[in-house]
Amino acid sequence: MFDVFQNVLAEVQSKVSDANHIWFKDIRLISLDKKEGVATIGTPNVFISKQLDSKYRTMLMEAFKNNGIELKQIDFTVKSSNRGTRVRAREVTSEDGIKLGGGGRVNSVGDYVNGLGRVRDSARTASTGLNSKYTLDNFVVGSSNELAAGVAKLIVAEPGKKNNPFFLYGGPGLGKTHLVQGIGNAIVEKYPDYKVLYATMNHFYSEFINSIKANKPDAFVRKYQKLDVLIIDDFQMIIGKDRSQEEFFNIFNDLHQANKQIIITCDRLPKEIKTLDVRLSSRLESAGAYDISFPGFEDRCAILKAKAEYLGQEIEDAAIEFIAENVKTNVRELEGEFQKIMLTAEIKGMTPLELINEGYVSGSVVRRTRAVTSRQVVEKVAKYYNLTVVEMTGKSRVAHIKTARQVAMYLLSKELGMSTTKIAPEVGVKDHTTVMNGIRKIETDQKTNLQLRDQVEQIKEAIYA
Repeated sequence: MFDVFQNVLAEVQSKVSDANHIWFKDIRLISLDKKEGVATIGTPNVFISKQLDSKYRTMLMEAFKNNGIELKQIDFTVKSSNRGTRVRAREVTSEDGIKLGGGGRVNSVGDYVNGLGRVRDSARTASTGLNSKYTLDNFVVGSSNELAAGVAKLIVAEPGKKNNPFFLYGGPGLGKTHLVQGIGNAIVEKYPDYKVLYATMNHFYSEFINSIKANKPDAFVRKYQKLDVLIIDDFQMIIGKDRSQEEFFNIFNDLHQANKQIIITCDRLPKEIKTLDVRLSSRLESAGAYDISFPGFEDRCAILKAKAEYLGQEIEDAAIEFIAENVKTNVRELEGEFQKIMLTAEIKGMTPLELINEGYVSGSVVRRTRAVTSRQVVEKVAKYYNLTVVEMTGKSRVAHIKTARQVAMYLLSKELGMSTTKIAPEVGVKDHTTVMNGIRKIETDQKTNLQLRDQVEQIKEAIYA
């Protein structure tokens, strides 16, 4: 039965792109009732179950049929494996050390390497700069990051061969650091002899300046030239650092020509960094640029479920949905609100849902549950752009007025969940397709227009203040 399922998976994966193989990586056949025509497939989390159900159910059923099994139904169920089981704070015995892959202390905040249960190697952490809790295993994949996550798997398979450099961009708190450090940790696991280094651009800058002060610039360059994998985080901090930019350009070229893997994160595209050298900008995007956007509701639920499982904490689905519905800024704040509710519930001796129902939650979650009307949203947007509501909802096609109108469409859709037909009269347009196009434009432009992204966030804060 299970050999048949491997054939089924192989057939399906042959029909989808490499980036989409991630959906099938950790699934397994739980049961198969040939008489009833029902198969049950276990998945790591709810989000993957929903993705398989909505996108690949038909393909899986056809693959089963091609392997001699006629199915009427496939059920997807979350089946957690032993990976990710929480190890509580205590001294690890020598016997435990053999089981876990090392000795030392495992602490209660998750300072063990990953879901595979290996204890963090402090010497490796010091030499690579990597935080061992960031792994690809505990990185939750959703529609907002699936392409970038798929590319990450390809990089680990063949560092330096494909997608080099790997340029990842997106707003703060969306998981860029987690993903690239996950790549680094996976490469260290797979290729123990590889020299891997993770550093922020500010660290690179400080190290470069110190090498000049110590009159040892050559030693600085040699250190980076010896690397097999270089991961630079927060690349946008290179702004205003001309000498560091030139040095980085030279190191980049040396590594790239030697087919060494380069991984970079940034809050914007290279072309959006006005002071960036054109040569470096073009090289950074030579293998494509991949973005991570803010996750949708289902993705946020999956992230919170994974967080709870990782920490060994219990939380009701309704409580997870409450947090996911009401925190719409970034993943960092999402996890922050989760931690706050879990801690408060523990202190008060209540379940998270009881805490929420009793009205004990505070901070941004409460702010975001406050009733907001469509009129208030329109007024806040108009005020932000120094317009009257009449001006913004009129027929003017002047660029800044049109942008304000589209931002209002976007916020009415994303924050209040209004349909395009209901949004149209609120912003003074007749055709709901105009609203659809406006929402789509703001969604797309925020990926590359840092100023617009900041404007939208500032308006959100004004709405919920």
